[in-house]
Formats: sequence, C-alpha cells, structure tokens
Amino acid sequence: MNKILILGIGNLLLNDEGIGIRVVNELEKQGIEGADLMDGGTAGFHLMGFIQDYPIVIVVDASLDEYPVGNVRVLNPKYAADFPKQLSAHEIGLKDLLDATCLQGNRPEFYLVAISISDFQDLGMTVSPEAEKAIPVAVKAIRELVENCLSSLT
Repeated sequence: MNKILILGIGNLLLNDEGIGIRVVNELEKQGIEGADLMDGGTAGFHLMGFIQDYPIVIVVDASLDEYPVGNVRVLNPKYAADFPKQLSAHEIGLKDLLDATCLQGNRPEFYLVAISISDFQDLGMTVSPEAEKAIPVAVKAIRELVENCLSSLT
C-alpha cells in the first residue's frame, strides 16, 4: 500500500459530473508511481475506512462554480467550509466525510482537484468537449502534486 490515495468521485451517468472518475481511470491506464487509485463513486461515509488508511488523500471531483467549464484547480481544504460552494451532486457527503475524519482524530492531508462543470442534472454518459480537455490537465496536476507530496514524506 502506498502513502497516497487518489480518489475519483462522481456519477458516470450524469455526463460531466463523472469527470473525477474519468481522471482516475486515465491515471490507471497510464500508471502512476507512489499512489493508489480508487473509484469512490458518489462519495459517502463508506469511504471513511479507506481514507483513514492514508496520510495523504487527493480527491478528484466535479465542481459547479464560477469558473469556465474545464477549469482545473488544486485546493488544500482543511475544513468543509474550505471546499468550493457547490462541489457537485454529492457535495454534502464529501464535506461531511472530511469533517468526520477531523472528529475522529485521524485526518489525512486532503487535496481537492476540482474540475469545473456547468451542470449535473442531465442523464447521459458523454463528456462535454471542455471537460474532456480538462482530463490531461488534471492528470498532469495530479502527477505534480504526487511528486511534491512524496518528496515531503521523505
């Protein structure tokens, strides 16, 4: 087991809302050293046990925000209030999960790779061209983040 978990969050049945899982799938296809990959589905407390096993957790998720579709941001939220205002369809579960790890005293270092989308209401399994272009950008950002995290662990 590695010291870093990369957790893709989303719902593949809601078009761009599944972008976090698509990024993790791309990382799995390409391979990444020093990190474990997981499809976290639509998040929730069932992920608590997995998250607490790692000192560093990188969550990849869609974000409904003021940025253009496909914008990629790397954040380091300490508390639920530090997350973007609207993460996506499962925002409360992920924010609550972060707060619950704090309460249990076993909170890993959290990073959030937020990819801006415009909607999570429509059913479908396609990704908009803008969100598709964000996948390699997010992969590159995650690789750099993993390198930085690994160097800080040694």
